[in-house]
Amino acid sequence: MSAPAILFVCLGNICRSPLAEAALRAQAAGAGLDLVVDSAGTGDWHVGSPPDPRAQAVALRQGIDIAGYRGRQVHVQDFRRFTHVFALDADNLRDLRRIRPADGAANLQLLMDMVPGREGTGVTDPYFGEDAGFDVTWADVTAAARAIVRRLAR
Repeated sequence: MSAPAILFVCLGNICRSPLAEAALRAQAAGAGLDLVVDSAGTGDWHVGSPPDPRAQAVALRQGIDIAGYRGRQVHVQDFRRFTHVFALDADNLRDLRRIRPADGAANLQLLMDMVPGREGTGVTDPYFGEDAGFDVTWADVTAAARAIVRRLAR
């Protein structure tokens, strides 16, 4: 059986989804889980761009360097390649449902549905806010990453 393959999707792939990718990579490594992890955006504005400097800073404070990550846009093939596609908010979930191909087998859901008590909520986009918003985003995606690892470790 191949390793679970998880894709996180937000709007631009420079804030929330790269932080979710980093959080899950760290949690999986700590648990000794073999996962394929990636992130993408529904929009194409930041294709090829590194994560927002504020996202890089919050990850670095956790000892994780995401400077080498590059933004990419989600593609229909991702629904065939990944076993799980997590949208970081309801708008992106709606967009993913719209582009999902009929043969896309990936489990598609909101990321915060993994966290008890947070079902149906999104990860707030910190892009237009203060730097502290990135810490809130990190806390959210880390809670979700822990929940994913707990579920996969069973």
